[in-house]
Amino acid sequence: MAAVVIFAPSPVLTVTIEDHPDGADVHLHAGGQGVWQARMLLRMGVDVTMCSVLTGESGRVLHHLLDDEGIKVVAIDREGQGGAYVHDRRGGERKKIVETGGEPISRHDLDELYSATIGEALGADLVILSGPASADALPADVYRRLAADLRNAGKRIVVDLAGERLEAALAGGVEVVKVSDDELVADGRIEEKTEDRIIAAMRAMRKEGARSVIVTRSHEPFLMMSGGSVCEITPPTMEVTDTAGAGDSLTAGVSAALARGADLREAITLGAAAGALNVTRHGLGTGDPGTIEKLRSLVKVRTLDEPVTTSTRSINLDQLAAKVKES
Repeated sequence: MAAVVIFAPSPVLTVTIEDHPDGADVHLHAGGQGVWQARMLLRMGVDVTMCSVLTGESGRVLHHLLDDEGIKVVAIDREGQGGAYVHDRRGGERKKIVETGGEPISRHDLDELYSATIGEALGADLVILSGPASADALPADVYRRLAADLRNAGKRIVVDLAGERLEAALAGGVEVVKVSDDELVADGRIEEKTEDRIIAAMRAMRKEGARSVIVTRSHEPFLMMSGGSVCEITPPTMEVTDTAGAGDSLTAGVSAALARGADLREAITLGAAAGALNVTRHGLGTGDPGTIEKLRSLVKVRTLDEPVTTSTRSINLDQLAAKVKES
């Protein structure tokens, strides 16, 4: 079985209030980027281990919830205030009642988390570096160090980050970067969401340390740069229930396929199908693996620019005629 380790520094306890015929229905779940990725990977039959700091009362509840889902957690337990949110969905859309990212991770706990992540990753097929619940949870440079150490150990790394954390991970060197066009604008990497500007930003990220780059574009087909070519990926169109978690499902689908040995062009179809199905559901990072596999056939992958090889560029008319005659 393929194995993936997720660096998920600070998961959050989520409390969601839903409508029910007898009144409000309250749901408690583990949440946060790394959790949603782990949940989808588990659905796809991948062995998943999360490396996290679990804090205070919410952390203790999170540990039980994650265990109940079958997600293995290597946890650094500490006292204090953990990350949590309360959302009210009784009106049909998410209304934020309370959100807290929790306390920053101390230097000692961060050292323990770093060591645990390295130890678990050495036995995995792939590592995902996911973001924390709050901007000040941990220094961005941790992502550079982790990426560099894992890359030097021969591990493939997928990152779904933005801002300083993305810059840091790129400096360490990674296999795949997944980012949205909104994040590119917020980070100042592009001023407009035009295809040319996005492709230029993708090339820049490859020079900074990414082997391949995926950029999602809300309701537009997303783009993937791998090697010298750029592909446009169009997922199947689905009726949207909730877009939250779709990007993390995409990342999980890509990571699952890569961990099993697929190339990126094959992996992107699984990721696109997982993200497409997730928008039809209320649960974040959920989806039936059989349905996701069937949806892959509806994902369209179109190459925008084929790399021009030296042999093609230098071919003359006589050589071309000879090739036509041979065929």
